[in-house]
Amino acid sequence: MQTIDRDSREYVQALVDVTVAGQPYNPTVDAVAFAFGPVGGRPATWYDGGWDGTQPVPGTNSYRAQVLVGPDSGGPVLAPGRYAVWIRITDNPEQPVIPVGQLTVT
Repeated sequence: MQTIDRDSREYVQALVDVTVAGQPYNPTVDAVAFAFGPVGGRPATWYDGGWDGTQPVPGTNSYRAQVLVGPDSGGPVLAPGRYAVWIRITDNPEQPVIPVGQLTVT
């Protein structure tokens, strides 16, 4: 779980592993979006994210999706609290919506 201060502007990241026909797949050509909602709830408002590079994290098949959060970020500005974090990857024909953890804003 990640924790950020309410006045901080920083990236919230999620590791993503994708396979196609059982083989690792590079998802960085696909659009990714993030949603932040109440823990135990469902995502509602989506914010465009991006990818931290086009290569997997060294030694893994995982890629980092990210979105800038906080004041003047162009993304979500979150009040103090705990949030469920979701990502949505838009590919053709699939569009998975995946819970990726929690974020605490202090």
